Amino acid sequence: MIEREYHTYLKLERGLSDNSIVAYELDFNRLKTYMEEHQIDVVRATFDDLQAFVFETFKGIKSAKTQARLLSSIHSFYRFLLYHRYIEQDPSELLEMPRVEKHLPEVLSLEEIDAMIAQIDMSKPEGHRNRAIIEMLYGSGLRVSELTELRLSNIYRKEGYMRILGKGSKQRLVPISPVADEQFGYWLKDRSQLDIKPEASDIAFLNHYGRQLTRAMIFTIVKRLAEAAGIRKTISPHTLRHSFATHLLQNGADLRIIQQLLGHESIVTTEIYTHVNIQDLREAVLKYHPENQ
Repeated sequence: MIEREYHTYLKLERGLSDNSIVAYELDFNRLKTYMEEHQIDVVRATFDDLQAFVFETFKGIKSAKTQARLLSSIHSFYRFLLYHRYIEQDPSELLEMPRVEKHLPEVLSLEEIDAMIAQIDMSKPEGHRNRAIIEMLYGSGLRVSELTELRLSNIYRKEGYMRILGKGSKQRLVPISPVADEQFGYWLKDRSQLDIKPEASDIAFLNHYGRQLTRAMIFTIVKRLAEAAGIRKTISPHTLRHSFATHLLQNGADLRIIQQLLGHESIVTTEIYTHVNIQDLREAVLKYHPENQ
C-alpha cells in the first residue's frame, strides 16, 4: 500500500519524529478523503485539484501556522511520489505557503524560575523529581519529549553530560549542570523506592506508579508551579528551553554553541533568540535613554 510506503519514507528517509509523522499522515488522510469524495485518484491529482482542496480546507482553518503545516504535508507527499517515480511531475510545486507570523517566545527571568522552584514541596515524594525536571529543562534546554524519553543509561553523571535523542532520532551530547545533577541524585534515591515496571526500568523520570511520565504530566507540573509563583505569562515546558537559550545568549554564548545545545538542524531556527535579545535592547533604550524620559 502506498500509505505504508509513505510512512516508511517519512520515518527512514525524512527522519521525522513520531509526532511529526502522525501530523503528516493526518493531513494526508484529509487530502485523500477529499479526493475520494470528488472521485479523484490522490496520486493523479492535478494542480487545480490540489488548489481546490486547499481553498475548501482553508475555510475552516484560521491559523496560518496550521495552514502552512498542511501545505508542507501536501508537498511532502507529492515529493515522495516523485522520488519513487509514481508521478513524473509534482502537481503541488506551485502551491504557495501562507506567510507565517513569527512570534517571539515567552521568556522567564531567573527570578521567575527561582520563584517556581520555591513552590516545589520537597517534603512530598515527587519533590526531588519535580526539582530535577525543572533544573534539566532550564539547565540543559531539553525539549519535553527529550525529557520524558531520557534513559538512565544515557546519563553520564561522572562525566557531567547526557546523550539526548532529539528530533529525527538525531543524537547530541548535552552538559548536565551541577545543580541538576545534585537534584537528580536525590531523585534517584526516591526512584529506587518505587515499584518500577519492567518496561520503564531504564526511564529516568517516572510517576508514582513506576511508569514513564507523559508529556502532559510535565506540562501540568510546570503550569502549576508557574501559577503558584504568581507568574502571569503563558508558560509551558518549552518556555524553560527558550529561557535557557536566551540567558546563554544574553551572557555572551556563541550562537553556534546554542544551536548545538538545542539540537537545531539550522542556525536560522536558533536566530530567533537574537530577536529576543534585540527586543530587550530596544526596551532598554526606550526605558533609559534621556530622550524617552
